[in-house]
Amino acid sequence: MIWHILILFADLISGNETELIERLRRRDPDAMSDLYDRYSRIVYSVILRVVRNASVAEELAQETFLRAWNRSGDIDAARARIGPWLLTIARNRAIDYLRSTAGQQQASTFELVSSERVTLFVNTEDRMVDQEQARRIRAAFSKLKKNQREVLELAYFEGLSQSEMAEKLGQPLGTIKTWVRTALTSLRESFHVA
Repeated sequence: MIWHILILFADLISGNETELIERLRRRDPDAMSDLYDRYSRIVYSVILRVVRNASVAEELAQETFLRAWNRSGDIDAARARIGPWLLTIARNRAIDYLRSTAGQQQASTFELVSSERVTLFVNTEDRMVDQEQARRIRAAFSKLKKNQREVLELAYFEGLSQSEMAEKLGQPLGTIKTWVRTALTSLRESFHVA
């Protein structure tokens, strides 16, 4: 649902990477280096936004690339997009950490500063996305209302269900569902996603 729409943005970043996938499948060490060079900053940024701890984010980012290397033989080069696949691994690792005992202990001792936003951590779009794609992404998100951006961030970065969002935000479930639906509709219209 929400995750699939958000991963669209990683798909815009990744472009056609058939050659890189083939090199990874052949276990070419230089391919892993290229993968790391291309995605290490955004993988780290996504994980940091979720776990809110730099040392944990570094460790989980390394685990993400190790997992990608170990599973690279499973990628279908003709159909796969490496960016969304890698960011899915990163996000899942971060959420798994939050749900672990260590993650729950860390979360209870750390409070998110309200000024911390993903845009402060992910400042790599100039390198990874051409200017037109970056403009489209910013324009799509700028069309969203604050509450719509908030529910998308809660779903993406904290892995919350709509019921959990309703509880956290103190809103009725129907309101949350409406915010999510209208946010996704707006993003679909911006990117002409069927």
